[in-house]
Amino acid sequence: MKLSVKLGLWIFICILLIETVSMIFLHNNVVRSRIDQELNSLKARGNSHRDVLEMAFNDSTLQHIRLMEAHTDTFVVVANSAGEVLLTSKEINEGMKKILDQSSSQLPRQGVILQSEWKEEAYIATVTPYETGTDKGSVYMFRDTENVKAFVSQLNRHFMLASIWILSFMFITIFLLTKVLTRPLIIMKEATRKLSKGDFSVSVPVQSHDELGELAQSIQTLANDLNYMKQERNDFLASISHELRTPLTYIKGYADIARRTNIRPQERTHYLQIIGEESERVNRLLEELFSLARIDQNEFLITKERVQLFPFLHSIYERVLPAFLTKNIELQLDSDQDIFVDIDPSRFGQVLSNILDNALKYSNEGTTTTIRAIKRDRNVVISIQDQGIGIPEEDIPYVFERLYRVEKSRARITGGFGLGLAIAKQLVEIHGGSLSVKSKPGAGTVFTIVLKES
Repeated sequence: MKLSVKLGLWIFICILLIETVSMIFLHNNVVRSRIDQELNSLKARGNSHRDVLEMAFNDSTLQHIRLMEAHTDTFVVVANSAGEVLLTSKEINEGMKKILDQSSSQLPRQGVILQSEWKEEAYIATVTPYETGTDKGSVYMFRDTENVKAFVSQLNRHFMLASIWILSFMFITIFLLTKVLTRPLIIMKEATRKLSKGDFSVSVPVQSHDELGELAQSIQTLANDLNYMKQERNDFLASISHELRTPLTYIKGYADIARRTNIRPQERTHYLQIIGEESERVNRLLEELFSLARIDQNEFLITKERVQLFPFLHSIYERVLPAFLTKNIELQLDSDQDIFVDIDPSRFGQVLSNILDNALKYSNEGTTTTIRAIKRDRNVVISIQDQGIGIPEEDIPYVFERLYRVEKSRARITGGFGLGLAIAKQLVEIHGGSLSVKSKPGAGTVFTIVLKES
């Protein structure tokens, strides 16, 4: 069953139940109010006749009361204390006699209702006591229930007609409402169907700011992310293919040359050395790819330990210092002595080595690279700042993406595969920290790592 049908049925059933209960309640109260009104009117007329009798109890007064009731739809019976009927505006029948027989001698001054049941009885009736100087008695008032039943029958017809109009309006409203509510869902269903088939170029319009709008926005975000991931995957595969094709071409080409019999031993050794270097380059690429794969699959384990930061940074400083001195770049270390962090020394050393390697590659002779560590707001901030060529502003958002290189020519002199910073960022995040970069072309670059202090 379609969602629109289910939704329409649920709304219909709920509104129908509410309408039915409301109609029944309203109908019963209207009928009850009308009956109470009729009974109170009867009792008021009886009280009025009682007052007239008590002011002047004689045949003239009795005839006057009979004349008053002769032209109305009510009937009056006046009886004395002995039960003798002194006045009746209509011939007493069995229904009226049954009511007269159940009257009590102890009646309140304002009268009582003798018969209120209108569905099964022929009359509704009230009785009011009177008292003169010479006698006591009762004034009985009757009203035929046929009039009440006719009123209820007419009321039922009005309620039925109102119900039909309400149901018709409800059907139209539910139909339009389900169309309005389910149309966005149908659009989203088509969008998800396209997504399942690999078509990520879908567009889901956000037409409201409610839950449906949030769902549409989520699906659109998912589609955009999947489309981005698809493009990134294609770019990644193309980049990997390019990175592998170049060294493999070198290996194959120089292997073919090395197999020749007419080359000198020194040349063969040179070619074999190039083959070895390219093989090592392919091996490094595969190791970095394997590391990324393990990180993506949450299989990359780190073993944290409490480390004093200054000796740890100093060991890395001493390890990379010769390379910086060879290029005539000054390397400085500035760190507080009392900083402790929870890190995996091996993995975190890999992070710092990757960043320092970038600083070395893209800094000119005579510049300075500074490693600095400070405490700030219960955090440890480690920064590596160089005075290199810097990163163009448009490239900064992408420097941590896999296989992204600011130097688009992929010159072999600069080395690297564009994976070092991607691995570094994910390793820092596994440690519970963050890695960010700020740079200005010609002024240098600063990479900042923020960790929790141990």
